[in-house]
Amino acid sequence: MNRRAARVLEEWDPYSIGGDLYGSEIMEVIAQLHVLDDPSDLAKQIQSIYQFTFEKWIPLEHCVAISYKLLALKYEAKCII
Repeated sequence: MNRRAARVLEEWDPYSIGGDLYGSEIMEVIAQLHVLDDPSDLAKQIQSIYQFTFEKWIPLEHCVAISYKLLALKYEAKCII
C-alpha cells in the first residue's frame, strides 16, 4: 500500500515541479494515512505538510480529492489482507 500511495502522490505533483521532489512530504503523508480515516482530516494534514515545506497554499478541495484516492488504497489493502 505504501508504494502505491507514494506513486499516487508523485503523480499528483501539486506544484508541478516533478513528482520525485516530494520524498519527505510523501513519507509524512503516508504516515498520516496510517492513522487517519477521515478524508477531511487527511486532506488538512496533506495541505499542512506541503505548505510547510514549499510555503505555497494548495486549495483544500485538491487535497480532499487526493485524500479519497489514498484512503481507497488503504481500505483496498485492508480487504486483501
